[in-house]
Amino acid sequence: MNYNQTLEFLFSSLVSYQEKGPEAYKPGLERITAFCKHLGNPQRNYFTIHVAGTNGKGSVSHMLASVLQQAGYRTGLYTSPHLRDFRERILVDGEMIPKQKVVNFVDKHYDCMKELGLSFFEMSTALAFDYFDQSDVEVAVIETGLGGRLDATNLIIPIVSVITNIGLDHMALLGDTLPKIAAEKAGIIKKSIPVVIGEKSDEYNHVFDQAATAMMSKIVYAENDFACINHSTEGDFQKFSIQRHRDNKVFNLELDLTGNYQRHNILTAAATVDLSSDCCRLRTWSVSGSRERSRSSNHATRSFAMRSAV
Repeated sequence: MNYNQTLEFLFSSLVSYQEKGPEAYKPGLERITAFCKHLGNPQRNYFTIHVAGTNGKGSVSHMLASVLQQAGYRTGLYTSPHLRDFRERILVDGEMIPKQKVVNFVDKHYDCMKELGLSFFEMSTALAFDYFDQSDVEVAVIETGLGGRLDATNLIIPIVSVITNIGLDHMALLGDTLPKIAAEKAGIIKKSIPVVIGEKSDEYNHVFDQAATAMMSKIVYAENDFACINHSTEGDFQKFSIQRHRDNKVFNLELDLTGNYQRHNILTAAATVDLSSDCCRLRTWSVSGSRERSRSSNHATRSFAMRSAV
């Protein structure tokens, strides 16, 4: 099959939330766990940052990937849904996955996908994990699809988890109150893995605090660590001056995303990069999977740095 035939095959054979709505939602990690095991667990072979939330998770994910790429890391980015081309979901250093890679993946693994009854999103997620591994990605930013606790992306063990904010989204699936939805999003918090919360709210802070305590995870509220002290718009760009509270250092940032709401997102991204830098100074590179990978000692030990944007 060629690329277009492959996409037609996938959209007609595997259930897509964008096409079918809630009936396409398949909660649980059993299927994606089994399929990734079939692939050799490629998601274990690079660092990840996991991003959930009601609004802003796509913007924050793109910001984080941009910072990491500019800092010199080979960077993967997985987001959804796509606008024009399915391949927009899976980027390495800003470049879409090649069409032939999609075709080859489906040709090789379709029987297993059908046998396991994967949803379209589960297939897309596994494809991203596998492609990032093949591409020698050093760190991948992974955006959740829906919710968090039972989302297919929740297979990963990230270096940092991020929850941008909570709103009343997908209430039929995630709950009919903000605390209930927050509890689903808080499901991405892993044991001893720090988490950044983009926006505080008296309605759901306690949910995140309790989840972080239960997991023995450090919790950082972005607005406690950073503040936007100046903002302007020039043409297609927004310019921000943000201040880090612990040392009063000011970062002057330029963003090509529009909307006043981005001031919240940029603080979330800044807090995540800052926390990621601290996390990686404490870790050495560790991978597990079906094959050994050669990494230079430089790549094995260097930490994220607040280079370029933040």
